[in-house]
Amino acid sequence: MVAMNETRTTDAHLLGERGQGWREKLDLGRLARLRNEIARADCGAGLFYDPVNIRYATGTSNMQVYALHNPCRYVVVPVEGPVTLFEFKGCGHLSGNCVAVNEVRNAVPWYFSISGPRTGENAGVWAAEILDLVAAHGAGNRRIAIDRADPQGLDLLREAGCTVIDGREVAERARRIKTPEEVDALRDAVAVCQKGIAGMMEATEPGMTENAIWSVLHETNIRLGGEWIETRLFSSGPRTNPWYQEASNRRVEAGDMVSLDSDLVGPMGYSADISRSWIVDGRPPSGEQKTLYGLAFEQVMRNQELFCPGATFDEIAEKAYALPGSFSEYQIPAVAHGVGLVNEYPIVLHASRHREAGHNGMVEAGMVFCIESYAGKPGGKEGVKLEQQILVKEGGIELLSDMPFEAALL
Repeated sequence: MVAMNETRTTDAHLLGERGQGWREKLDLGRLARLRNEIARADCGAGLFYDPVNIRYATGTSNMQVYALHNPCRYVVVPVEGPVTLFEFKGCGHLSGNCVAVNEVRNAVPWYFSISGPRTGENAGVWAAEILDLVAAHGAGNRRIAIDRADPQGLDLLREAGCTVIDGREVAERARRIKTPEEVDALRDAVAVCQKGIAGMMEATEPGMTENAIWSVLHETNIRLGGEWIETRLFSSGPRTNPWYQEASNRRVEAGDMVSLDSDLVGPMGYSADISRSWIVDGRPPSGEQKTLYGLAFEQVMRNQELFCPGATFDEIAEKAYALPGSFSEYQIPAVAHGVGLVNEYPIVLHASRHREAGHNGMVEAGMVFCIESYAGKPGGKEGVKLEQQILVKEGGIELLSDMPFEAALL
């Protein structure tokens, strides 16, 4: 057994040393990228409600999951001028010392569960304050990039002469290239995630429920300063096929394949989206299990090499290794997707889907991608999920997720 102080020492060495200067570079670097994209969209300001975009713009975090479904805090980011954060009432002290925030005000809640029949009245108060900031700091530009807002508020801004454009696109374009400090934070998130997955593997025993095994990842993440996990994609045995089944109270059995997709939001709010599969009780794998694992492994290994600077999404879609035969029916549609604070733009689809639902673009240094694979087929007993997180650099790619694969399954 490891003593408590030994655990803390090990955990402390897992994460990089991050001082106040590093944190200020992180916050100001992200804010600069966001302002550049607001200006490129010919807007005078951006208004952001998505808590992930607020985090990106300001470095602040408050009730992140609650704010995903309750529009209780927002931020106005002018191209030039002070950044004004509208915080949940009584929480102003949480953000007052953030270098990317110039002023903190009380948010005006006008969503129905708070305002009820006074929603229209409160929306008017909200709109007047937003319009005042746009007039004061927008240099006459009344175009606003807004990531999300209820229709009543948008109507009021438009009636006042403002043009509203899609702020989600603006934010996603800013977030697609990671600053050096963001890469540091992503390394920390991956380290925490991999420690959690290793803990899951070590803890897995016949008779445990999927929920009990999955909880090891959640506990590790929280203990090491992480924040939440976006899904519960962990399944065992026959529940691994088809994919996208979340953790349940099924008890795993010796010889089962278990598969995980982490979708973890770790320290500083950065994401580690890694997938691994393993055998319960260390039993020798069956021929079918080795076939599944080998296919998923080959797909990830071959496709990650396509993500070099200058490669287009069209080219990657055409060159990407697709699973053969009946395995193609359950194949993950995405070759890869961007990741940062959470899953982000862009997504690159396999050729079969790219033509009808994809889009072109270009891989650039500083992008971070998750390379996806799921190997399973209709009528099959099990399935294998593998996924790697990579950083695109001028000379090629760097693996951010470096935990080993299962040698016995290869």
